[in-house]
Amino acid sequence: MQVQGFRAKSRVALLVVFVLCVCFAGFYDLLKPVSNGCTMTYMYPTYIPIPTTTAVSPAKYGLYLYHEGWKKIDFKEHLKKLSGIPILFIPGNGGSYKQVRSLAAESDRAYQAGPLERTFYQEASLTPEEGGEEIDVASFQLPNQYDSRLDWFTVDLEGEHSAMDSAILEEHAEYVVHSIHRILDQYKESYETREREGAATSGSLPKSVILVGHSMGGFVARAAVAHNRLRKSAVETILTLSSPHQYPPVALQPSLGHYFAHVNHEWRKGYEVQTTRAGHYVSDPVLSHVVVISISGSYNDYQVRSKSESLDGIVPPSHGFMISSTGMRNVWLSMEHQAILWCNQLVIQVSHTLLSLVDSRTGQPFSDKRIRLAIFSKMLRSGIPQSFNWMMQSHLSQQSLHVPSRDVKDKTGSLYTSAACPRNVHWSEDGLERDLYIQTTTVTVLAMDGRRRWLDIQKLGSNGRSHFMFVTNLAPCSGVRLHLWPEKRNSTSELPVCIRILEVTSKMVRIPSGPAPRQIEPGSQTEQAPPSAIFRLGPEDMRGFRFLTISVAPRPTISGRPPPAVSMAVGQFFNPEEGEREFSPWSLSSYSYKEISLKEDHPLALNLSFTTSLGLLPVIFSLKTAGCGIKNSGLPDEQADDIDNSKLCKLRCFPPVAFAWDDTSGLHIFPNVYSETIVVDSSPALWSSPKSSEKTSVMLLVDPHCSYRSAVAVSVTAAASRFLLLYNSQIVGFALVVIFFALMQQTHAWDLDLPIPSILMAVESNLRIPLPFLYLAMAPILLSFVLSFWISQPFPSFASFTVVSVICYLLANGFVIILILISQFIFYAAAVVHIFIKTRFQLWEKSANRFINLSSSFFSLKVLRVVKANPLLVTALAAITLVCLVHAAFGLFIILSLDALCCHSALCSHAQRHELFDCKKEGNDGSRHLPFKSDGDCCSNSPDSSKSFGEAQLEIFHHRHGLFILHLAAALMFVPSLVAWFQRIGMGHSFPWLVDSALCTGVILHGIFTSKPEFNSFLVSLPGVRNLEVRLNFMYLVAGYYSYLSSLALAPFRVFYAMTAIGFTSFALMILQRWNREKGEAHFGSRKHSHRH
Repeated sequence: MQVQGFRAKSRVALLVVFVLCVCFAGFYDLLKPVSNGCTMTYMYPTYIPIPTTTAVSPAKYGLYLYHEGWKKIDFKEHLKKLSGIPILFIPGNGGSYKQVRSLAAESDRAYQAGPLERTFYQEASLTPEEGGEEIDVASFQLPNQYDSRLDWFTVDLEGEHSAMDSAILEEHAEYVVHSIHRILDQYKESYETREREGAATSGSLPKSVILVGHSMGGFVARAAVAHNRLRKSAVETILTLSSPHQYPPVALQPSLGHYFAHVNHEWRKGYEVQTTRAGHYVSDPVLSHVVVISISGSYNDYQVRSKSESLDGIVPPSHGFMISSTGMRNVWLSMEHQAILWCNQLVIQVSHTLLSLVDSRTGQPFSDKRIRLAIFSKMLRSGIPQSFNWMMQSHLSQQSLHVPSRDVKDKTGSLYTSAACPRNVHWSEDGLERDLYIQTTTVTVLAMDGRRRWLDIQKLGSNGRSHFMFVTNLAPCSGVRLHLWPEKRNSTSELPVCIRILEVTSKMVRIPSGPAPRQIEPGSQTEQAPPSAIFRLGPEDMRGFRFLTISVAPRPTISGRPPPAVSMAVGQFFNPEEGEREFSPWSLSSYSYKEISLKEDHPLALNLSFTTSLGLLPVIFSLKTAGCGIKNSGLPDEQADDIDNSKLCKLRCFPPVAFAWDDTSGLHIFPNVYSETIVVDSSPALWSSPKSSEKTSVMLLVDPHCSYRSAVAVSVTAAASRFLLLYNSQIVGFALVVIFFALMQQTHAWDLDLPIPSILMAVESNLRIPLPFLYLAMAPILLSFVLSFWISQPFPSFASFTVVSVICYLLANGFVIILILISQFIFYAAAVVHIFIKTRFQLWEKSANRFINLSSSFFSLKVLRVVKANPLLVTALAAITLVCLVHAAFGLFIILSLDALCCHSALCSHAQRHELFDCKKEGNDGSRHLPFKSDGDCCSNSPDSSKSFGEAQLEIFHHRHGLFILHLAAALMFVPSLVAWFQRIGMGHSFPWLVDSALCTGVILHGIFTSKPEFNSFLVSLPGVRNLEVRLNFMYLVAGYYSYLSSLALAPFRVFYAMTAIGFTSFALMILQRWNREKGEAHFGSRKHSHRH
């Protein structure tokens, strides 16, 4: 080992073990197969090429029109009939243009089959921030039939990896702009062709194209809209599927982060009112007509997090929103990154949503962005609010339909206030068999018995039970209806005229339900059906009313068919405070060994509050039925003993359902929660995360007739995988921070005239508590809070933010230590092999002399003599040339190769003096292991002692090894971009981005002008300041702090700014030092380091 002492070695060993355990647990969970519940989509695809009229990458990319059908068609004739709504699909990173097939096929089926069957559940509406109070929803209605089909176009981007290189993203955006123009021109050409041929022409030409992008294709769509060459109003609607918007998924390349920031800046400007410098109004915002909808795949999408898919700060709420697939109407599933393209439940809902955007009067999408946004909200969002605090206020009641209620008079003149049930599904309450008067706080419906149940609000809602919850699998209007009555009457005919009865059936909200239990034979007993709807009333909803009635329709009788399997409904007046449970991260471990008992007649709705987000600490929630009030099953004793109690209780109690609300990703629904890992796709403990993201609220619906035993425990593997997914950008950035701080320790030791420690020893010393760890790991966290206050940014939770940041810092230290150990092993192995070959096979030198003599004439060439005389200059020129003309990674590999060669040379020189083997021999008695000991004769700590040649070479190795690790990390950050570059070989050459070339040039200068330990400090003179000493250790400290803050901001690519600043500063100081030396004013700081040969 390079580190001294048992405690130091233990720290390193424990940290490495911790990192390996986290990685093993995380990858174990990530590699497990995911069951997302999606059904496949099937199609008969045909792709019609669209001819290109301009020379915009015609050989590289392509544009196609999708046609659904197995019959062979004439492409030209099909293009002549083009008259639908143009939609352009943009594939993502490495995606194919053929991925449009699922969406296009289902859109064609939806157009032919017509709109979805209408239901009478509560529907979502726009919030006040989204303009819900401004829009008159009555001015538009969802169509009863679709008048225009969707024409799906798709771009062939050759499967390029757009997530890895900014140049590819920019080219894709430019081609999408060209494709949009080409599509609009194609419609005009088709229209004119039909006119010339005398064919019937109807409708108007489309003026805009709807963009649908998957993954990076969604960002390309926004980049195309921000492009200066796009025609005005050519794009008004953008729908993205699992697309990153806030920052790139792999934020390693500087130009990629710069391009994201540029596009997002243009979008923010696009929603600002155009004014003159004096502040006078010029025009409306450039993007005032553009609506953007972002659909997230939620927690099963391992490639793009919901936090990155959010539109906050980019698109105002009045022009777009993000919704998770777990909260989407008729979907309610989390899906993988690619599955979101073919998941039939989601594809069908998206297809009907896009078809609903068409105005039947014009045959084109609605021009009013508020109507388009309202349609997206109504078709995609569930009636359950995306943010939930059901204890404090009635969100269900606040989310009204925004449809004016109508007063319906019956034959007696009494008034019904109705907003949901139309007359064609109305059934009279007077025809009910008889009324039931409920005397308990819990009401149960086990069959469609045609009865009306009366609940006295004043009586049953006393003693704090002021809330009412109702769950059922009966459909609103046709199966069950609910009314609020000001007073009790047997029928509506007995009510005085103008007495208002409020129908609240419209407040029933649909939820996902599992498959209905099957009957073995007609009329046989089955398990309770899962609920498909919830209904809730708060005290403010029932104010002014005395009774609540639940009217159940009679059971439909169908000749020759069995009756419906099971009809169920359970309602309860309850006190929300009785169902509160709070879980802290410290108590979860204890709860995993204790059972939480829920006795019979418990609250129907339980509110589980987790102080730490389930996006960070997913929990395994298990619920087991303990009893259900059935003391005698009616079976013989020998049979009753064989029946499991839980199975028996399933005949009476409905399956529990969990609702999880998260500030970032919205609603997550988990039906049939008997044993489930509950996780949400939140991103807590980030610098930009508000405190509200630290908490997850879970509402659990459980049947009050049964008693339960439940347990909650943290899923270690799920927590490890979530941590690596959420904070991988921070860990990557922190790894560079660790290297900066280690180089700071090395340069500081040189300034103090102490032996340069190894890079591993430097990393270990920075982990020591209290002082090094506090000012290197904790001080930047405190500084981030100061900056948050300075820029008026919301503060994250101090405890969780600090803990997560420290864990990320420790993981980064572990990864760097592993990298150091691997590289050190390689260097030592190479040195041992080199010395062994040189000492054991010296006979080879005689035969090799001939070859050396023959090649001496070649090495005597003038060019090679110049290279040999100025290796650093030649290396710098070669590396900078590759950085500026080919790819940044090649230049970094050149400087990395130089570091590796110098490390190998220094280690071999050290070993040639037999110090390597002598020290290893002395290590057998435990006093010395390797020559990295900093005491004794091998490496003296005394600054006054002269050093041997071998010791000096060892210090050079330590110094260059540190630079090697830094440059290796920098080169690895450009590897994804290099992979994309290799993919495009032979498809046209483009120069690297200027920002990448400039930053990598600075990195190369850093490697050249800090290549020797003597360059760790400079003594220069400036006008007015003489003999100013500039030390690199302070620069490394500042670079580490800056990189630390950049990593907290999820921008690890900014570490290149710090390396570039050090490189150019060292270059400037070198020039200034030489200029001062020529004038005789300054020189390099003197050192006591010397060596003897």
